[in-house]
Amino acid sequence: MMHILWNARSGKLPHLAAFLVAGLGLAGCDDHAGDPKIQIGANPQLPALQQYLMPPMRIAEVVGWGKETPTVPEGLQVHALATGFQHPRSLYVLPNGDVLVVESNGPKAPIHRPKDIITGWVQSFAGAEATDANRITLLRDTNGDGTSEMRTVFLDHLNSPFGVALIGQNLYVANTDAIVRYPYQDGQTSITAAGTKLTDLPGGPIDHHWTKSLLASPDGSKLYVGVGSNSNVGENGIGAEYERAAIWEVDVASGAHRIFASGVRNPTGLQWEPETGKLWAIANERDEIGPDLVPDYLTSVKDGGFYGWPYSYYGQHLDPRIMPQRPDLVATAIAPDYSLSSHVAPLGLAMYTGTGLPANYRGGAFVGEHGSWNRTPLNGYKVVFVPFSGGKPSGPAQDVVTGFLDKNNHARGRPVGLAVDKNGALLIADDVGNTVWRVSGSAPKPAS
Repeated sequence: MMHILWNARSGKLPHLAAFLVAGLGLAGCDDHAGDPKIQIGANPQLPALQQYLMPPMRIAEVVGWGKETPTVPEGLQVHALATGFQHPRSLYVLPNGDVLVVESNGPKAPIHRPKDIITGWVQSFAGAEATDANRITLLRDTNGDGTSEMRTVFLDHLNSPFGVALIGQNLYVANTDAIVRYPYQDGQTSITAAGTKLTDLPGGPIDHHWTKSLLASPDGSKLYVGVGSNSNVGENGIGAEYERAAIWEVDVASGAHRIFASGVRNPTGLQWEPETGKLWAIANERDEIGPDLVPDYLTSVKDGGFYGWPYSYYGQHLDPRIMPQRPDLVATAIAPDYSLSSHVAPLGLAMYTGTGLPANYRGGAFVGEHGSWNRTPLNGYKVVFVPFSGGKPSGPAQDVVTGFLDKNNHARGRPVGLAVDKNGALLIADDVGNTVWRVSGSAPKPAS
């Protein structure tokens, strides 16, 4: 059975989508998912795959927050740092404490299959086709109360930006098709200087995964870039995947690049693990082979490592849809370190080294789970915490920021990028609620 959202007001699919669904003559299938908890950790349970003529689609209708806020456990508090954005996707904290909010959406994708029409409609229903500001907004908390009193347009007229990294007096912005360098002085509230292109990145005309995450090396000599695949599982031809589904290493001095790791369908949230200094990433895995396949994941990234896409998943589990197969590559495929369960769509990662939150969060990883669009029941739509010990995950993921879904499974918001501010609070970009949330430790109680 195919699940696809209908218009809640009219009770009907749009005419085009209804025609396509009826015309495809879908075969029946059991698409009800299992318990996601059995897929969290180092050894997720992987069921037999299913193949669909048209995959199930189910996504939460957007209703907004109203007077509600997210929910956090005891010992934490949450409030809006700022509201009224246009699709805020990622965050970056400058050395002086200013917060950069990247307001962005992807370029319009071409249609190659009937599924693309339906998927586009479903995602627009969920707020994914919101107005694209193509800019970076600066927030400044001038009095230290945890809300921003100053707000300026920091950089404008960008091309689907996502990643940001500061190295010395140069700010690097990863647009969907290039890394651009801008001069920056501490405390600057806007940049009007023209940028200089450092290197091109794989962009259109398809540009299936448009977000390009960005991370500077500790010595500032390199930039690491997450470049997602140009398809779900190679259906646009393997030529369209040239240097995609990979993490690039870019030389800052010359702009030259090499493939640091490959076979990662959509790597985002690049971070350095603080104890070992290793590179870690989150990844959105492939769709359309079942509600419990394939688990999205959190993993260390090995130089030269291959992580399976598109030929295999979660190590060396073959995906029969891609032809011709590459058993030589599959034999080298590395299984990820930690499963987050299927279709949670992780898009934000923050390794926590601050002191503003309770001590049990130190050294671990916060993950922003944007949420599923093809699973019953829904999965994700929250921020979780993965504890670490010895530089590796050491326990089950814990729900930390929830309430993005209401009791009717309507979306008040959807978490995306994460950052840690100068006081150790966790910041969350909510691209449906158009808010940046700030999670801090609870205020100390007065002595009795």
